[in-house]
Amino acid sequence: MALDKAQHGVLRGMLAALALSIVALAGAVLWQPAFLQAPAPIAERLAAALRWEVLPLLCLVAAIGNLARHRFFTPADIDGSGLTAGTERARVFQSVLQNTLEQLVIALLAHLLWVAAAPPAWFGAVPVAAVLFLVGRISFAAGYAGGAPARAVGFALTFYPTLLLTLGSVLLLRRVAGG
Repeated sequence: MALDKAQHGVLRGMLAALALSIVALAGAVLWQPAFLQAPAPIAERLAAALRWEVLPLLCLVAAIGNLARHRFFTPADIDGSGLTAGTERARVFQSVLQNTLEQLVIALLAHLLWVAAAPPAWFGAVPVAAVLFLVGRISFAAGYAGGAPARAVGFALTFYPTLLLTLGSVLLLRRVAGG
């Protein structure tokens, strides 16, 4: 199957974000910088991880606020998507919001699973993933109206760190369980 121009653009963006995600997460795990270290007790690591989750949370708050601001100042959208078809811009903002919510749910679970499954010295992957989430959401929102190739890097910077931490956690848990 031959890929069209848009598919090539998406593939390039996804591969670039995957490479960046691998390098950043591996760097945090292997380098183990002191400023990304967390205490050994699991409860304290979970608390430290939750403090980093403010970055993904701010992305959701910003997406909600952006759509609300738009609706307030746009008479055609003020009644909300449940009562109107909405303008194209409102639909774009709603799509960014919906995707951000979906990404946030799985990222939060993946980050917390990583904290529970990984050795304490590997905690730095969580702050790195949270920063990648923030950068990814900004890029995704900025590029959304430009189509799939323009938002691919942003989408992938939120998805791939989540995927990598999830897969890593599953492998670590299997190893602990003797599987």
